[in-house]
This record gives sequence, C-alpha cells and structure tokens, in this order.
Amino acid sequence: MNRTAFRSKILHFMDDPAHATAPGTIMAYDDGVLVIEDGHILALGSPEEMADLTRDIDVQHMPDGLIMPGFVDAHVHYPQVDMIASYGKHLLDWLDHYAFPAEIGLKRFPDRAKDTAAFFLDELLRHGTTSALVFATVHAHTVDAIFDEALKRNLRLISGKVMMDAHAPDDLLDTAQESYDESKALIEKWHGKGRLGYAVTPRFALTSTQEQLDLAGRLLAEHPDVLLHTHLCENTDEIERAEALFPDAKGYLDVYKRAGLVTENSVFAHGVHLSNADRATLAGAKSALAHCPTSNLFLGSGLFDLAAAQEANITIAFGTDVGGGTSLSPFATMSEAYKVSQLRGHSLSPYEAFYLATLGGARALHIDEHVGNFAPGKEADFVVLDLAATPLIKRRLAHTNTFEQLLFALMILADDRAVRQTFVAGKLAHNRDA
Repeated sequence: MNRTAFRSKILHFMDDPAHATAPGTIMAYDDGVLVIEDGHILALGSPEEMADLTRDIDVQHMPDGLIMPGFVDAHVHYPQVDMIASYGKHLLDWLDHYAFPAEIGLKRFPDRAKDTAAFFLDELLRHGTTSALVFATVHAHTVDAIFDEALKRNLRLISGKVMMDAHAPDDLLDTAQESYDESKALIEKWHGKGRLGYAVTPRFALTSTQEQLDLAGRLLAEHPDVLLHTHLCENTDEIERAEALFPDAKGYLDVYKRAGLVTENSVFAHGVHLSNADRATLAGAKSALAHCPTSNLFLGSGLFDLAAAQEANITIAFGTDVGGGTSLSPFATMSEAYKVSQLRGHSLSPYEAFYLATLGGARALHIDEHVGNFAPGKEADFVVLDLAATPLIKRRLAHTNTFEQLLFALMILADDRAVRQTFVAGKLAHNRDA
C-alpha cells in the first residue's frame, strides 16, 4: 500500500452546475485533505475528517495552493504544435498554408513525429492537462508516436489516424480501404493499452469521400467502445463546401449522420454555426461538442453559442485546438470562452468554466468513470495551482472573498506559471520549480 495526502484549498465537481442545483454539485474546501492510495482517490474531506487516514503519513501542506482534477483537452492537433501562432489566414487557407505542410513534414521526417509528440505531451503536463483527445495525421506512425509517448507518461489519452482520401495534398491522402485497414490495426494495437483509447478520425467531410465516411461508420459499429473525432460547422466557407460536395445530404451534420457517425461516442469540434435542428440532433444522439474559443477567434470562424448548446442539453467540453488555437492553457481557453459568451449575451460563470475543463471534458470523452473529479476510486490525476504564482495574481486574490471570485480571477489572469505541480495516477509528472 502506497498512501499519500495533500492539504490545501480543494475544488471539484460532482455534476454540471449549469443544470444541477443539488447540494454537493460543487465541492469546495477552504482547507481540505486529499488522500491518495496506490494511484487512486481514497478519500477527501476536512483535516479532522481525514485524521485517521493520515495518522501515520506525512501530509504535504500547500497553504497557498488550490488542488483540482487534471484538466481535459477535448480537441487538439499535436502535429501542429510547431506552427502555432501562424499569421493571417481563415480556416481553409490556413489549412493549406500551415496545417497541411506541418503534417506533411511528419511524413517526410518520421523521427520528428516522436520528438513532436514528446514535446507536446510535456507541454500538456506543464499546463496541467492530464487527459486529451488528440488528432494525429493520416500517417499511422504519427499515431504510434503519440501513443508510445503517452504510454511512457501513463497518460489517459485518446487519438487516432486521420482519414483523408479527397481534396488534400497527395502526401496527406490515403484511400478509403487503407484508412479502414490501418485504423482497424491501430485499434487492435493500442485501444485499451495502459490508459489509452482510440478515436476513429475522419478529418472532416471536405477531405473524405462517401465511401470513406461509410467505412468510418463501419469501424464505429465494429468497435462500440471507441470514439468518433472530427470537425463540424467551424467556418461558413467550410459549410458551403461540404454541402456542395454532398448535395443529397440535408446539411453538414447530415453528411455524418447518413454515414452512422452521429452517436453517443461522437465528439465534434467547434459547432460554431449550428441550427436549432442540428442541436436537437446532437442532443438526441448524445454526441458531444468541443468548444474551441481561442481557435474560433484567431481564425475568425465565429462565436460559439454556448448558452444555446447548454439549453439543448448537449454535452460540452473545452478544446484548445492548437495549432489553430493560440494556447495549450486551459486558463486561456476559459478566458476566451468567457469573452465569447459575453459577446453572445451570456455570462459564463467560473464554476461552469472549471467544470467544463474537468469533469465536463471527462464526460465528453467517456472517461469520467476514471477521471474528472475526486470521487473515491478514481485515478488520481490532479493539479496543484499556485495562488501566488505572479505578483498580480497574489495581489488580486487577496481581494477575493469567495471561491467563485477566486476562480474567476484565475481563469482570467492565470497561465502555465500558476501550475505548480501536475500529478498523473498519484505520481508527480510535472514540477514547475524543479
């Protein structure tokens, strides 16, 4: 038995504060103790309540800290980390000029995939992110690279080979059958190994034929515990092109629905330009949306209607969408999501923002039985935030009187400097001060 304990301010969620009002939805401790045993959550409570469990062990006391579950990134492209912050393009031009060349580079220089994956995962940990749904490229070795590096770090990570057989550079094209065969082999190789999961990953309707989308649907039917990960209604030009390529479909979402890709295991990135009928379809299928505000603003794609998605009871998570997104930081993502909601006439509460970045993300990725909060028995993925990380944060937090005020100041002012430590399955994976 290996038991450790941490004492600090502690916050986690037992349900979505946007919909649940029962006591215990938000669990906030001004002075709490988190007890970990063999990499899992044993108990959480006040120092007095945890006294018997911590009697014979050293408790790590962090009086200027805040302990939270590790953050979840529900949509990000690891091959694009090297071209983050590339200037001056909207989505489709940006793909042609920046994203596709970066992904071609990982084909021509296979060793770069391993190096890029290692750097990317270390950056996630530095930002406090312990679980993610990650795009690789069309090349199977890039999937091997991200899974191999994630396995070394014992991360709960989901990825998949991108499926693209149309309207893209030759170096990024497979065939429908190749995409099926290679994806199936990768599922058998990686899905369920360690803490890894697989996602069937057609890039988006614009770069797949109907045959390929149908085979993606077949993969989902054959492997009911894998996810579907793709893009949806991000940009108006994208939508027009998708509808032109699939004239028999009743809109962009219907392209996926006809192929059997709108399911309870589907995670659609963006959803900026959805109709009420689209939202009803997604809610009915129990599909999830990954809200990517830094990317949507940077590429000029539009303002996601979070309130409408919540009202439709769609499962929502946050995605950084690097490299179109401008930061791997969950704080930057929450900050921009707040501003997008402000422009939409809706105020995003800090409790809701931190829920979406933790348990909400875990629910979207169907990993909430393992991570997302501090329920006993779950894997001990958590972060220790430094409430005095910068002089400004320290000074601002001195003028907060409630947990809600503290969280709001953090989501606007914090960045990777505020992540003092990141723990994965109870073990220290990142130490800012090392």
